[in-house]
Amino acid sequence: MSKAILLKNTTIIDPKNETEFSGSVLIKNGLIADIIKEKTNLNVPNCEVIDCQNYILSPGLIDMWVFTGEPGFEHIETIEGVSNAALKAGITSIASRPDTNPIIDEIELVEYIKSKSLEKSKVKFYPIAALTKKTLGENMTEIGSLIDAGAVGFSNAYKEIKNTKVLKNAFTYATNFDAQIIQVPISDLDQGGVMNESEMSMRLGLPGMISIAETIALERELRIAKHTGTKYHSMCISTKESLNAIMHYKNLTDSITSGISINNLILNENDIGAYRTFFKLRPPLRSEEDRFFLIDNLQSNNIDVITSSHDPQGTESKRLPFEEASFGATGIETLLSASLSLYHSGHISLPKLLKKLTYNPSKILKLDETGSMEIGKKADLILFDKDAPWILKADKLISKCKNTTFEDQKMQGKVLLTIIEGNIVFKSDF
Repeated sequence: MSKAILLKNTTIIDPKNETEFSGSVLIKNGLIADIIKEKTNLNVPNCEVIDCQNYILSPGLIDMWVFTGEPGFEHIETIEGVSNAALKAGITSIASRPDTNPIIDEIELVEYIKSKSLEKSKVKFYPIAALTKKTLGENMTEIGSLIDAGAVGFSNAYKEIKNTKVLKNAFTYATNFDAQIIQVPISDLDQGGVMNESEMSMRLGLPGMISIAETIALERELRIAKHTGTKYHSMCISTKESLNAIMHYKNLTDSITSGISINNLILNENDIGAYRTFFKLRPPLRSEEDRFFLIDNLQSNNIDVITSSHDPQGTESKRLPFEEASFGATGIETLLSASLSLYHSGHISLPKLLKKLTYNPSKILKLDETGSMEIGKKADLILFDKDAPWILKADKLISKCKNTTFEDQKMQGKVLLTIIEGNIVFKSDF
């Protein structure tokens, strides 16, 4: 049983209601026991009192799209490694991708992720299961049984379901179980492409990934999702046209949500420069026009979630010619600081930003006990200095793979405390 903690003199962010206020939070028995909206001299027996010096207190971040390596890719990443990196980064819950080896498409594999995370991680892990067997797009998985085993969503990851009948049947089946579909819009129009198709790709002589490929795949799935009434989350949209499609369907149904990788909000295709393979990502970095349009819509409710798209790759798979290098970059440890740059540049308020990192993913994944600042909820909280400057040095990252897109970048935002169910699991000097 965790002991009582009083976090006093802090700036509290309530992402659900998009408000912030000065006050204190009392934690007892792993739960938020009280929220006091003024200075307090509350005296609680056997209570640890922490003066938060007006730093920001919010729910812990929930990262919805993370490659955890296990099982099968432990040389790239592990559940324990992701957990250790996440604690320092203020991430208290992680939804893990299904495209491991083997693919997470059986009850035993969902249970493996759950049990392994309980053994090796202080961070909470929530497995996303495959939507079709082996993500081959031919036969759908046993959605009901996988939900019972602990799956929080279903995705074909980076594999297209080409057979529209299979896609429609899978969506219909998911609707019967009130299951959450989490899809990346993938089209064979992109086959062979390695970066955004544009003047830049032609100048570099690299095969392009045309932006309409994403939108065509997305609109197909959105139309089927609306027809079947499926809860559908489009993960990692990257273009103006895709967001316009999301906005259109959001006006027709309340079962559509969308997410975006922090990479596509901060970076663009020009960052690839002289064939820098750390910037070979999925989805690819797009034009500056696309990035600006996405940023302009951040303050609205059109983009629900920001994710790290943590997709680490080994050094040997990145130190190759651009066309041969693997897609992906590590992202867990930079999610908060990179996201805060959007606040510091005036594109979004702090409560709205944190809503996309905490409350919204919790609501989509139905993690009812976490993700909000409410009495009775699990005390999964972080305290951070939103202004603390630091420079990212890849060799200082905890993650096993160091292929970050933000190497040597000046960052702002430092996590001071990470608390999970009332237990302090990370603490920095402040």
